[in-house]
Amino acid sequence: MHPRAHAQTHPDKPAIVMVGSGRTVTFGELEQRADRTAQFFRHLGLKTGDVIAILMDNMPEYFELAWGAQRAGLYYVCVSTKLTGGELAYILEDSGAKALFISPGLAAAGLAALAEPGPQAAGVPGFSVGGPIAGLEDFVAARDRFPDAPIADEAAGADMLYSSGTTGRPKGVRVALSGLAIDAPSPLMALTQALYGLGPESRYLTPAPLYHAAPLRWTMTLQRFGATTFIMEKFDPEGYLAAVEKHRINSSQLVPTMFVRMLKLPENVRAKYDVSSMKMAVHAAAPCPVVVKEQMMAWWGPVIHEYYAGTEGNGFCSIGPEDWLRNKGSVGRAMLGELKICDEDGDEVPAGTEGAVYFANGPEFQYHNAPEKTADARNKHGWSTLGDVGYVNEEGFLFLTDRKAFMIISGGVNIYPQEVENLLVTHPKVADAAVFGIPNEDFGEEVKAAIQPANPAEAGPALEAELLDFCRAHLSHIKCPRSIDFHEELPRHATGKLYKRLLRDAYWSDKKNKIV
Repeated sequence: MHPRAHAQTHPDKPAIVMVGSGRTVTFGELEQRADRTAQFFRHLGLKTGDVIAILMDNMPEYFELAWGAQRAGLYYVCVSTKLTGGELAYILEDSGAKALFISPGLAAAGLAALAEPGPQAAGVPGFSVGGPIAGLEDFVAARDRFPDAPIADEAAGADMLYSSGTTGRPKGVRVALSGLAIDAPSPLMALTQALYGLGPESRYLTPAPLYHAAPLRWTMTLQRFGATTFIMEKFDPEGYLAAVEKHRINSSQLVPTMFVRMLKLPENVRAKYDVSSMKMAVHAAAPCPVVVKEQMMAWWGPVIHEYYAGTEGNGFCSIGPEDWLRNKGSVGRAMLGELKICDEDGDEVPAGTEGAVYFANGPEFQYHNAPEKTADARNKHGWSTLGDVGYVNEEGFLFLTDRKAFMIISGGVNIYPQEVENLLVTHPKVADAAVFGIPNEDFGEEVKAAIQPANPAEAGPALEAELLDFCRAHLSHIKCPRSIDFHEELPRHATGKLYKRLLRDAYWSDKKNKIV
């Protein structure tokens, strides 16, 4: 299935509805615009296997670009809207992007990236989308000069999304282009249809930023089915409930933080919205506290599903509401790839034994320009891992017990401490730095820094404020510590290894809580 098929059979059916503005794009319009976009890409000289980058807020043009790239055989890099110009410039350089599409609200970072020196980034043309940006050509006006006919050399493209690593810089997750027709079914289509009953009658609500893997891939999958997809410009808890009622939403994907924020609404606010149309809500991105999921089940009924997967796409676990009620805290059984729990030698351990979580016989992936990281994600058997630790019970249900290399998940967003630590230690008043996640009631975790000052006498509120400002000047704010503790000396081994757990564990009451 593909939007093209639905454009031919149901051209007037809405494919995209923006919840806030009401802007609507039909399948017929989506097809015409995607074809024009593919023609535009060829005019720019882009060929199969080339790369574009998208730095945009949630808007219909996001999908027009993605579907245009998908039928032109391109990789489309969807960039976080939280990045600074320097961080974005690195991704443009690393990915080899040959065009950048920017919405006006993100012009500052986009223009700063385009102005950065570098053999790739310096030559990348930028286009404005959704409004004017000084010095950039308007994408829609340029695109609409081209015919709404398929290009002669259509080929299936793919996303290439960046997933940060514990060594700091983000790395692009790149899969080989399939070489198949643009309408060849994807594994995600089969999974979502079989597990969740998604299909052409779905009314699917996306509340999260489209640069994330799950919102982008799932929404495009629903458009393949011919479903109408509803897109929130930005999540807010009451607005989400209002959208469910107004549009009779029957399926959606969220992250646990969104559950928390909705549960914190006053009871009279929650009660005034009819959510009985919801038949399937699935969550992922971060483990959900058991008590939160129990409360959501009590409110919405047994419609809440969960899955465990990564941008890498090497495996997929899923658990439905009935199984979860019998296995509270589990993230499910393997539906794609085979679960393998391994010891430090890479050998499989028995059920109930904790170890590193691997997938065998799953889809292959590689980290772009990082063969060493690709190799590190595999063991001697060739099984691949996202770096998590857990165990399976006798029925094969996976329970996660720790995070990969102290990665922080705040509101469903992955934050990797090494990049922040690498910055902090460059400050002249810092002798050593450690960054880790601590509990946050709303977001699950927040970023905390532990600092060994160069001059212990300077430890205090003034230095904390100076270091926080320093971080915010160089990194997107979501990565920056919310607070800093000062230590006379950080716990390092003589070899230089930092015992970060000794710092982090003081903030967590027990091991179970470390994954919520």
